[in-house]
Amino acid sequence: VPARIDSSVAEQVVSMATQIASGLDYIGVMAVEFFISKGKLLINEIAPRPHNSGHYTLDATVTSQFEQQVRAVCGLPLGDTRLLSPVVMINLIGDLWQGNKPPPWEALLSHANAKLHLYGKREARPGRKMGHYNVLAPELEDALELATDIKTQLEPGQ
Repeated sequence: VPARIDSSVAEQVVSMATQIASGLDYIGVMAVEFFISKGKLLINEIAPRPHNSGHYTLDATVTSQFEQQVRAVCGLPLGDTRLLSPVVMINLIGDLWQGNKPPPWEALLSHANAKLHLYGKREARPGRKMGHYNVLAPELEDALELATDIKTQLEPGQ
């Protein structure tokens, strides 16, 4: 985040998502996931709730999607959604746990701008989302590079 798309596509995404929410008379946080295929925007998923694709907001925006949901459903003023820093979010899947032993977290926690979020699940299973981490940096490419390096270090056998 921010998405690496041109401004006209970004405007179209916002317009389409706004039309969906307005058409449903929706109150609260709604995630609308898009794909771009052959130059066309396609809606892949609509989630009427905070969504895992927005977990980066815990660290990188003024108001997280979770706080925003509470504000919306309680009729409170909405919070500022401004991005504070470019961020890359990486999901942590149960495949990283070998013999139910967690990955080497020091590979992640040794970086001050990497933020670990575990979901408290007792058992890791292949394909099960166990948590995520966010990497913040002044430039998106720097965050992406570090997030990728950390992911490699967390993989079994590294």
